[in-house]
Amino acid sequence: MKTSYYFLSIIMLVVLFGLVNIDDEKTTINSETPVWEVLRSFGAENPNHMPDKTIEGANAERGEQLVKYGITSKPKGGKTSKQSNHFVCTSCHNIEKEDPHLLNTDPQARLEYVSQNGLPFLQGTTLFGAVNRTSFYNDDYEKKYGDLVHATRNDLREAIQLCAIECSQGRKLKDWELESVLQYLWTLEYKMSDLGFSESDLKKVNQMEKGATKNEEAIRMIQSKYLEGAPAHFVKPPEDRKTGYAYTGDPENGKLIYELSCLHCHEQEIYSAFNLDNATATFKHLEKHFNRYTRYSVYQVARYGTSPLPGKRAYMPQYTKEKMSDQQMEDLKAYVKQQAGR
Repeated sequence: MKTSYYFLSIIMLVVLFGLVNIDDEKTTINSETPVWEVLRSFGAENPNHMPDKTIEGANAERGEQLVKYGITSKPKGGKTSKQSNHFVCTSCHNIEKEDPHLLNTDPQARLEYVSQNGLPFLQGTTLFGAVNRTSFYNDDYEKKYGDLVHATRNDLREAIQLCAIECSQGRKLKDWELESVLQYLWTLEYKMSDLGFSESDLKKVNQMEKGATKNEEAIRMIQSKYLEGAPAHFVKPPEDRKTGYAYTGDPENGKLIYELSCLHCHEQEIYSAFNLDNATATFKHLEKHFNRYTRYSVYQVARYGTSPLPGKRAYMPQYTKEKMSDQQMEDLKAYVKQQAGR
């Protein structure tokens, strides 16, 4: 009798434990659950940029240092050489969320969001959520880098190396450095809250079937909440630079662009030998060249960028249509003219 009672108690505990485990926060998808963890639970295959953790010395801490400072400690002691003498990753890329909605590529919405959140307004797409994307150097970047982009289109490792060598005018990352950067980027993965899932949405997600069978509907539903590749379309300066684009400029908006974009790279020559500040003489110089066909024309450098000299100097990447609109260009022009006293 006692033996039967003992086994009955064990069975009840097992059943009770199972019931508790179903509702346990560790197994329930919530707002802080990483998106790839959710996708895997519905049978999605891992992306091809999962970090190789067998590489000796690779870790997220070293990756973070490389992204932010371009230098880190070597696995066997000492410091690495600078990855680039000109740039670090955060020269052109934020590492935080920069768009209020992950399907929205509206540059004005981005400008307002970064302004409210103390971030710069940059040419490159944020590294936040980079591991959730499956396509890189999209659209018109083939015009700039030619066949070099082919290897990067669906390979984040190749995209990182292209950025390291061509964009930053630096050296190729070693295997352990590359895997360290990847490990760090995985700490910047989207969570369900970033995709705008409400509590009621999450409840529906938790009710969707998981297990060995791939749930295509659930996977499509989750991936429809964000872009799997950042669009990039090059824009030309206005045909008549004296007339400009067909928009009336807003100097207040232009002020944000100047402070969050232009000064980010040019103030005190932080990433460029061309110094910018808030002096009237500086604005007069910019205003004088704005409408001209010179390397000091904002129309020219913002839309075409400047040409790099490998290993010699930093260069300016251009702003695509998705990163700065024609209207914003006129806003910047209006602010420059205002500050120049025109």
